[in-house]
Amino acid sequence: MDMNTIVGTHDILMITLDTLRYDAAVMEEANCPNLCGTGSWEKRHTPGSFTYAAHHAFFGGFMPTPATTDKTEHIRMFHSRNTGMRTHPHTWLFDTPDIVSGLAAEGYRTICIGGVIFFTKKNPLARVLPSYFQQSYWRMTFGVTNPRSTEHQVNHALKLLKDTPGEQRLFMFLNVSAIHGPNHYFIPGAKKDSVDSQRAALRYVDGELGRLFDAFRERGNPTFCLAFSDHGTAFGEDGYQGHRLAHETVWNVPYREFIL
Repeated sequence: MDMNTIVGTHDILMITLDTLRYDAAVMEEANCPNLCGTGSWEKRHTPGSFTYAAHHAFFGGFMPTPATTDKTEHIRMFHSRNTGMRTHPHTWLFDTPDIVSGLAAEGYRTICIGGVIFFTKKNPLARVLPSYFQQSYWRMTFGVTNPRSTEHQVNHALKLLKDTPGEQRLFMFLNVSAIHGPNHYFIPGAKKDSVDSQRAALRYVDGELGRLFDAFRERGNPTFCLAFSDHGTAFGEDGYQGHRLAHETVWNVPYREFIL
């Protein structure tokens, strides 16, 4: 993908499926027609083992990289100009500290719809990531404890899309919280989170994202969509639980990019 042909001509939708494991995503491909209707998940390595670290990297232009030993072949989509690092003609270069303000300098309206705790804006730490954006939103109904969180997030996104003129280029970021724990309530009777409850949460999320994708299509602009996990999580593998740790269940993430 030549990002120099995307920036300025396309709306951009970035979705982080918070805490989604690669193996869970692959097992649910057939049940995710919106996220995987045009292709399969790619296995990638995340630059961070938990939400705060990973998103700092993403907004700096450091997306998950292919899960191979040869990282030199990876063509970065975004790169800060004049860093001395090798770039590619297809890389979009920005002159700001991050891609969000870089896109704003290109005339994009930048919108964040938060999900997990680092987007709540309830304290100074939780205001850092949302502060990248011109507009940022978080509600209790968007958070991890609400079993209809993605529905509420998408409903809010649809209102914002309705109020955004078609000629206004848009960069919308959505941090999906539903797959992050607790997610056991997506399986009736389950008492703890698991790969299976992540899979059930992903099925729910995919169903809600269909409405968002349709709304972007209806705007009449081509939309470049990035959908990926910020990190995975361990459910007892090799004795590990959770994330913020170095284990393949955490660093292997699903990744997709496509045009709506």
